[in-house]
Amino acid sequence: MDPILKKAQEEKEKNKGSEVTLSGLLNFVDGLWSACGSERLIVFTTNFLDKLDVALTRRGRMDMHIELSYCCFEAFKVLAKSYMDLESHELFGIISGLLKETNITPADVAEDLIRKSAKQDVESCLKNLINSLKKAKEEARLKAVKDARMKDEAGPSSS
Repeated sequence: MDPILKKAQEEKEKNKGSEVTLSGLLNFVDGLWSACGSERLIVFTTNFLDKLDVALTRRGRMDMHIELSYCCFEAFKVLAKSYMDLESHELFGIISGLLKETNITPADVAEDLIRKSAKQDVESCLKNLINSLKKAKEEARLKAVKDARMKDEAGPSSS
């Protein structure tokens, strides 16, 4: 047997006992519910809900699904009020436009709105956010170009 394949097989066997199976995960989740003496809130997160087995997401096991989406202008305004006690600013128009064109999380927006020093003012925080939004927009554009090139290089699909 090829030594590389043999090593891979040995590694697979060694790790077999630590694998998480769907059955094991379902038993664990059901065990959490049965062990709870009172109401409990258990949070599971995923970036790929569509890839999860329906047995894991069915009613009774996962009673509430909450989508945490990208930041929109209304969410930004809430963050600006919370972090900077700011309800409007001349840069809000630019930010509104960029948020429509860019996928950025509320956490990333908040990171730019938090003052890093006593010298940092509202305007510099908003400008940092604008720069982050422009950077995210450019990264998304470059990724789209790269993906299109890869698709073109792969040729027409057989479907």
